Amino acid sequence: MHETPEDVDALQALLDASLSRSTAHLRSIVTERSVPAAQLVRVLDGMCVLALSTVTASGEPRISAVDGHLLRGRWVFGTARTAAKARHLAARPAASVAHLRGEDLGVFVHGTVEELNPLGGPPADDWPEVLAYLRGFYGDDAFDWDAEVVYYRLRPRWMTAYAPDVAALLA
Repeated sequence: MHETPEDVDALQALLDASLSRSTAHLRSIVTERSVPAAQLVRVLDGMCVLALSTVTASGEPRISAVDGHLLRGRWVFGTARTAAKARHLAARPAASVAHLRGEDLGVFVHGTVEELNPLGGPPADDWPEVLAYLRGFYGDDAFDWDAEVVYYRLRPRWMTAYAPDVAALLA
């Protein structure tokens, strides 16, 4: 878990606000099965495979998988700088991600990405801490961290987390 108490509070506020402005249909499914932020950050510790949705220049949706890491209450993920999704996100930074574990967990987020380590530009202020985490996870020599991979943080505007049995996920 990499979240401060303030991060957990902000995540809970986002979850609550998102659910309050969701459709009645979604609320009927999720309300009694929402995962509180304090438990969600524990469930999502480590690497989680995310389904990432981007949009082509012609407006067609594309979905692919990325390694996601919940850091400070926001998803961080990367890809090769030459990947189609990197081109999509550079031109159209709106994105959605989903993390599913069968019927046991569903986490859905819509937002806008920010590039953490732009090539030729200044990195995000917290890039050194994010990079230290990623190197610790993947190893120092896993990538050419400056030229080969680009990392993004999804700044959420809407998020929901559903689990019928949170206790089982935490066990």
